[in-house]
Parts: sequence; structure tokens; C-alpha cells
Amino acid sequence: MTTDYLVAVDQSTSATKACLFDREARIVGRVTIEHKHYYPQPGWVEHDALEILANTRAALSGALERAGVKPGQVAAISVTNQRETVVAWDSETGIPVHHALVWQDERGTERCRQLLAGGEATSIQKKTGLVVDTYFSASKLQWLMDNSADCKRAAAAGTLMAGTMDTWVIWNLTNRRVFATDHSNASRTLLYNIETCAWDNELRSIFHASDVQLPEVRFADQPFGTTTIGDSSVEIPIYGVMGDSHAALFGHAGFSVGDAKTTFGTGSSVMMNVGPRMLTPPAGIVSSIAWGVNQTVSYVYEGNIHSTGDTMRWVRDQLGLFSSYADAEQRAAALEDNGGVYVVPAFSGLGAPHWVHGIRATISGLARSSTADHIIRAALESIAFQVHDVITTMSTGGGVSLPALRVDGGPTANRFLMQFLADILGVPVHVGEIEEISARGVAFAAGMATGFWQGPGDLATLASLAALVRPAATFSPS
Repeated sequence: MTTDYLVAVDQSTSATKACLFDREARIVGRVTIEHKHYYPQPGWVEHDALEILANTRAALSGALERAGVKPGQVAAISVTNQRETVVAWDSETGIPVHHALVWQDERGTERCRQLLAGGEATSIQKKTGLVVDTYFSASKLQWLMDNSADCKRAAAAGTLMAGTMDTWVIWNLTNRRVFATDHSNASRTLLYNIETCAWDNELRSIFHASDVQLPEVRFADQPFGTTTIGDSSVEIPIYGVMGDSHAALFGHAGFSVGDAKTTFGTGSSVMMNVGPRMLTPPAGIVSSIAWGVNQTVSYVYEGNIHSTGDTMRWVRDQLGLFSSYADAEQRAAALEDNGGVYVVPAFSGLGAPHWVHGIRATISGLARSSTADHIIRAALESIAFQVHDVITTMSTGGGVSLPALRVDGGPTANRFLMQFLADILGVPVHVGEIEEISARGVAFAAGMATGFWQGPGDLATLASLAALVRPAATFSPS
């Protein structure tokens, strides 16, 4: 039986997908399963890791069934995931000691404030490339260590494991044989030294994580064990593991210095390739490891925006101002301008380049003549304005020019938003052909590792565009 397919698990903030790719990098089978979100109190966001694991297994089986593909026809399984979300579990029972704490969760804010006030942020950033912020995993893990009785018991027994969602999924898919992550996910925890490429004992001590087992860090194209799908006994190798934003840049074939992309999801990640050396980022921007491939580590500048797609869901679901995203696009485009209305979507504070917590979202500039359409347009514009803030900071402060911006994710289907983004940036916007660019990115990595595809040249050819949006106006946001 020939192996003509790769399957990628995309475990995102809102759902778990399994995407089956053929040799032309086309998706021939796809299943998406949403999971529940838990909000125990304001600023706290949790997921049930066991539910996500069950959804992962179901999505893998479903994608193959829909395409009529047998497990023996799959060359490899790859994994991309929501980053920074932390899962802790007891290795003896295999049960999480607490719900997973999602990247949006702010319960580590006070600890981060203490570190900032104590002057420790500079040394931490030098090692990790990151700002001290609850967005990243470490302060969430410390909260678990300090507040969860089950976590304390497992730590005392030496059976406490912790990692990002990729680690949890792979540990279970491999029947607990492989406890590993990749460089990109590790670099987003505030516990990993991205220059030495190792977990840092001083950082572990700072965040009370000395008694936690952390995963082995592997190159994305190394083997991560084997697994089965459904009731099949066929063992399929796991290759290609990256955090979702890194995988998106890889899926855009963003292999050269200056290549940049924005992934639009619940929040958004703006990422720019800066090459094989770690560079000191401009204020408000972080450095991360892009990926480790072929025994080589590459670095990126990154700015994370907390609320983009989530802003539009709020306008739709909480305010009830539109029924479909196509309707929102048409109503925004029909206006001459925003009528002076602006939305600041600080539902979980503001991320890059501002990094401000403890503030609320606002709608400003409302006049008696303002309509629901003005708010819809202002919400869409807020997405582009936030991307502009990050890109401008990277380009002007980081000394890396931006020839174009690659984009992916659901909101890229909004033509008004894409044109507005191109206009305020003043560069072309390349819209990815498929929404599932992150899944394609890890499939690309797995494909190179297994010989399914031959190298970067093949991948660049496969990374085709749906649209090229050129700037139509000169625009300078105030």
C-alpha cells in the first residue's frame, strides 16, 4: 500500500482539526471538533485536556474516514498546537491535575508584576527573548504549583509532568512512550533559554517549577514516536511538531530573512523571520525560536495580539450586531469611513507592542449619528490597527524591512479587512490559499523528514496564494 498522504493535527484555542494532505498539499479530508471553554472568574480561561485528547483521536479517525483513506496510506502524522497553554498531569495516573490554563488566562499577572518590580525582567528576557507576562506559560505553571493540591501531591511524589498541548497530545498518542516538545513551543514558556537551547534551572526556580518534569526538546523534523488511528493496528510515525504560529510561517514557506506573516485566529500572531542568530528585539516585541529543522535553529521577531477574531465574535454574539461574517464585510465596506468610531478590544488586556493588563475594552467616538455598522467597521479596523502597531515596531525598531505580509486564518476571507490592512501598511498582502496554513506547515516539516517532499524548493512551489491585495491608498493611522 502506497503512502500518499500526510495528516496534520491542528489543536487550536477553539477547536481541534485533523487535515489530510495529498502530495500536492491539497486538503482531501478535514474534521473540526470544538471544545468547551471554562471561565471560573474574570480573566481566567481553562480547557479540559482530556476532552481535547478525545477530540484529537476522533478528528484523526474522522478525517481518514471522510476521505476514504486507510491508515496504511498515511506516511506520517504531524502536530501543531495552541502555544503557551499549559497542561500538568500525574504520570502515574495519566490524569491532569487541573484544567489546562489557556494562553489568555491572566491569573499569573500578580507574579509577573512582582518580577517586574523586583528588576528581574531584563535577565529573564535576555535568556528567553520574551517579556515577563502572564501570556506565557511559566506564571500559569507557578499558579498551579502554588494553588493546586493535586499538583503539589504529584510534585512531591516526583510524578508531575507539564508541557504545552503538543506534549500532552503526543504523550498520549504514543501510549505514554514519548514525552517531548519542539524548540518553538519550548521557546514560548519563559522557562527555556533560547540561546543555549535548554531548559534553564534558574528560570525553573524563579517560577517554582524545579520539581516538574519538563519534556525533551526535539527538532521539528525528528521522530516523535508512533501512534495508531482508530481501531487500526498500523503504527504511523509522528514527524513535524511546531507551535501554530511558527507552523504558519513555515506553511507560507517563509524561510528567508524579512519574510513575515500574520495568523488571524482568536488572537493574532505577527511573526518575522530574522535568520539563524537571535537578535535583540525592539521594545514591545519578543524573540522566539522559529523552528528547529535539519539540526538548525532559526529565530523570529514576534508580536502577539490578544483579540482579533475574538473581537468579531464578541460583536456578533454579545452585541448581536450582525449574523454572518459576510454580512459584516458588506456593511463595513458600504460606509465611507468609520464615522470617528474606534474599538480598543482589550478584553484580556493589550498584547504587543503595549503589554498592558488590567484595562477594559472600549468603544469611543460614538455620536448620535453612529450606527451598528460603524461599530462593526471599527471592530474590523481594530484588527488591522493592532497588526500595524506590531509591524511598524518590528520594521522601524528592529531594522528588518517588510516587503510584503503573508496572512492566514478565517478573517482573511474578509476583503474589506485585507484591503484596509494593505492600505495602512503600504505593502502587498499575500492571502494564503487555505485557512489551515499551520496544519500545512507541520505537514511540510513531516514531508521533508519522510521524503514525501524533497525540500524548501518543493514547499515554496506548493505554498500558493488565494489572492494578492495591493495597497490602494496612502493611509496614516492617527
